[in-house]
Amino acid sequence: MRSNLYPRAVAALLLMLLALIGLAHALPLPERLNMAGSAVLLYEDDTAAHVFLAPDDRWRIPAVLAEVDGRYLQALRLLEDERFPLHPGVDALSVVRAAGSNAAQGRVVSGASTLTMQLVRMLEPRPRRLSSKAVEAARALQVEIRMGKREVLEGYLSYLPFGRNIEGLEAASLWYFGHSARRLSPAEIAVLLAVPQSPAERFPTAVHAPKLRSARDEILKKLYRRGVFAGEGSEAEGFAEAVAQDVPMQIRPIPREAAHAAGWMRAQLPGVSRLRSTLDAGLQRQVERRLEQIRKEREAEGIHNVAVVVVEHRTAQIRALAGNFDFWDKENGGQIASFDAPRSPGSALKPFVYARAIDAGVALPGFLVPDAPVSFGGYTPENYDGLWSGLSTLEESLSRSLNVPFIHLLQQVGVEPFLGFLRRGGAAHLNPTPGHYGLSLVAGSIELTPLEMAGLYAALAGDGSWRPLRWQRGDGADGAGEPLISPGAAWLTRRALRLRERPDFPTRASVALPAGIHWKTGTSFGNRDAWAAGSGERYTVVVWLGNLDNRSSSHLVGAEVAAPLLFDLMDSLGDRLVSADPPPEELRPVEVCALSGHPAGEACTGRRTVLARQQRVPTERCPYHRRVELDDHGLRVNASCRGEVWHAESRVVWPAAVRRWLGSRFSAESEAPPWAAGCEVPEGRPVIRSPEAGTTVMLMPGVAPDQQEIPLESAGGEAPFSWYVDGRFVGDSRGERLWWQPAPGRHEIVVMDGGGGSDRVSVEVREGG
Repeated sequence: MRSNLYPRAVAALLLMLLALIGLAHALPLPERLNMAGSAVLLYEDDTAAHVFLAPDDRWRIPAVLAEVDGRYLQALRLLEDERFPLHPGVDALSVVRAAGSNAAQGRVVSGASTLTMQLVRMLEPRPRRLSSKAVEAARALQVEIRMGKREVLEGYLSYLPFGRNIEGLEAASLWYFGHSARRLSPAEIAVLLAVPQSPAERFPTAVHAPKLRSARDEILKKLYRRGVFAGEGSEAEGFAEAVAQDVPMQIRPIPREAAHAAGWMRAQLPGVSRLRSTLDAGLQRQVERRLEQIRKEREAEGIHNVAVVVVEHRTAQIRALAGNFDFWDKENGGQIASFDAPRSPGSALKPFVYARAIDAGVALPGFLVPDAPVSFGGYTPENYDGLWSGLSTLEESLSRSLNVPFIHLLQQVGVEPFLGFLRRGGAAHLNPTPGHYGLSLVAGSIELTPLEMAGLYAALAGDGSWRPLRWQRGDGADGAGEPLISPGAAWLTRRALRLRERPDFPTRASVALPAGIHWKTGTSFGNRDAWAAGSGERYTVVVWLGNLDNRSSSHLVGAEVAAPLLFDLMDSLGDRLVSADPPPEELRPVEVCALSGHPAGEACTGRRTVLARQQRVPTERCPYHRRVELDDHGLRVNASCRGEVWHAESRVVWPAAVRRWLGSRFSAESEAPPWAAGCEVPEGRPVIRSPEAGTTVMLMPGVAPDQQEIPLESAGGEAPFSWYVDGRFVGDSRGERLWWQPAPGRHEIVVMDGGGGSDRVSVEVREGG
């Protein structure tokens, strides 16, 4: 009979155990266990940058055991639950011992609450009576069944009460001592053990200081006696040093730095409690301190918003990120993270058009290009200062931020291919509609964020290799990156951007340019955005200033407000070009025309050597030098009319737009001479077809003048064509018809083509009727 009882008892116990486990899983865990805690942004060194209030208005940072001082954990188990690793949530030995002690004393002198039972009490407070103890014990068993020991201990450390709305060890360590619980002193450990035992009486205040000190010292005595701090010097000296320290009498400010970066990063990873960023604490504070120093001056100038992005371009890691002057300036959009707001870049994209043209084999830095008034299908760009150079090298045009040369260059590169280039470089805010952007995008009719701009300039500094910007540590984004620009084009572009004597160099005498950096500024149309972007040997910095509501300010000029801030920041970063920046191997010497910088043609009278990408040397020969054959009267001849006496000369023929701009300064010697009599003129010369020479035009009375325009048309020649009436410029065309509104009188109409040829006719206009 007895032999049958044992299996039955075992079976009954197993059934009870299974029922208990089933019940533990059927009943929900305490609701607060699922309550989200305070998200915290961590700097690269794991110090707290910004702590968010939890949804239940508590300061509660979820605990991670690996980030808690091991001596604290040892002390906690010693004081509160020495057999924590062994029991299932309820410690039967402690219950028996406590019952015996309490019975012997006739009152409650010892408790039997385990850490698990204390966690249940924190999550579900109940009146302190025996029935509550029974519920806590049952709940503790359930929690232990559903959760592992590590999770239980992390939950305990997360919800431990430290007075007011401060919960959890990590939040308390920040509030009390200003640092994390990763490394604590013996005195700090004792304070963090003492306060939860009686938060209302020991919370750090001047009034509570005596009670807190007494409790701390008593705990220290126990911990030193039990050897928690063994190996850290003599016990007597350690204890004396610990008790000599003051207890905290007030809480410290919780870390609330990098507010815009913290909010933006939290939005990228919702639900993550620890945002482990790549931000450098020192650099972030330098940036925010400098913005605070200039804030009042900028606000007096009508500038209320700013963004700064600092990137370590070798790794594409974001080291500092500022989104505005004042997070609490709600009137001016202070809580918006301006570094992620699309804005017009002004001229800040020109370096990339320059680099793309070099990579496409359509340009070299020394190319002499026109900088004169011109019209692109109704778009008539001007330079920022309203002045013209006539001719400028591309390198000078970039350093001086001239518009017309870069519109011509973008025309050669192609708008859509350039937009594709920007998208590969991380520009995610572009309008996807084909044809939405035109040539004016090179002057700022496009929008990018400061973060996107920083990615592009970091690629330029990193020999053309683009990587997505990284703000999160361990995101696995390491690698060679995407080749966005060739190393040769990147080097030639950086060389142009290192020139100091430039219009975008600040006029302020106090501005000091850090040695060796390359930079570019940008100012949007209507003075709504001021940009500056630059790189040294290690960092790329992008600065934007403006107003998020698009208010303009005459002070919003890149060279005047953004460049000084850029230089100040780069100087404070200590980032300057220390090592040499030798040209990459793919750049080789090539021979070009000394005047034009284009590959030399047979008519070029001088040559020089420049660096170019060996595989992308432009093929078009010098467009300005022309070899002409002249007779002894200086008239132009060819095989059809060449006599015995003739000679060849090299002439410089400027483009029509440049000749028009030169006006009276234009030298006739630079134009191809007229043809000698009897010569068969090549078809390349432009010939005016409308109006015909000698035409008399009658104006009809009663008809509006703009309804009586005359078409201007030509045949032959090399585009583009420039039209003039009585010496006044009418417009440019590439073969299409232009319209001229006539006025009474005799008029001379002239067309000039891109190859130096011209034609002229005279017409008379009379009043009809």
